[in-house]
Amino acid sequence: MSQIPFFVTMPHSGEKIPDRCDWLKNLPETVLMCDVDRYIDVLYEPTLSRLKITSHKTEWHRYAVDLNRIPSDIDETSVIGSKNPAGSFNRGFHWVVTTYNDQLMPKPIDPKLHEDLKQLIYDPFHSKVQAIYKSYKDEGFKNIFHLDAHSMPSLGTKMHKDPGEKRADIVISDSLGKSCNIKFRDLVIAAYVAAGFKVGYNWPYVGGRLTEQYGQPSQGQHTIQVELNRELYMDEKTKKIKDSHQDVQIKIAKALSYIQSELPLLIKQI
Repeated sequence: MSQIPFFVTMPHSGEKIPDRCDWLKNLPETVLMCDVDRYIDVLYEPTLSRLKITSHKTEWHRYAVDLNRIPSDIDETSVIGSKNPAGSFNRGFHWVVTTYNDQLMPKPIDPKLHEDLKQLIYDPFHSKVQAIYKSYKDEGFKNIFHLDAHSMPSLGTKMHKDPGEKRADIVISDSLGKSCNIKFRDLVIAAYVAAGFKVGYNWPYVGGRLTEQYGQPSQGQHTIQVELNRELYMDEKTKKIKDSHQDVQIKIAKALSYIQSELPLLIKQI
């Protein structure tokens, strides 16, 4: 555990497909990797390691189980017997279509497979996140700071709130002010701005289930979501990394260093 109560999660960087998820096999790479936070770990981990910041990621593909959802985020097109109508969670716990409306799941899976995938992917990831929070609390820290790292398309699709809209370099989200102390929010925004990124706030993303679940400021849990524009470091069509990713790595290093250096003062203030 790092000495400062600060850690980073990367719930969407995994690319491994479970054996039983036949519908995800043999898909073109451009479809299979459409919504994966590809290379987020490549961009963040060198600095996380150097600064000895605690982190946690998954090896599993988000289309099989999305760790930024909860198990009840299913509908009748994803799990047999669900009472939620078709389309209510077609990009939910199990993805039925991509954000470009490419079909992923041709038919709903049975509840047993849903439960098996939950136990394989969802439960271990969240057990680890909970264990990190508990470890810091057991060490006597009253406030723990959690950055949930993601990536996003450079333009909103028809499936997003902002179709066709060009996005900022970074979007910071705090569940509309509910998931963290305002001073931590301001610190994270300042860190990415100082690193040279153009930063947006709560648009088009306000946060996900991770910020909802873990962001409990009244309990000393401060969670914030950080989305990174994919155009900065990868070819969004081929899904291949660009040489510019090295510049992005340097900027992320500056942002994380800024957060780590300023947190001790922040901890005294809240």
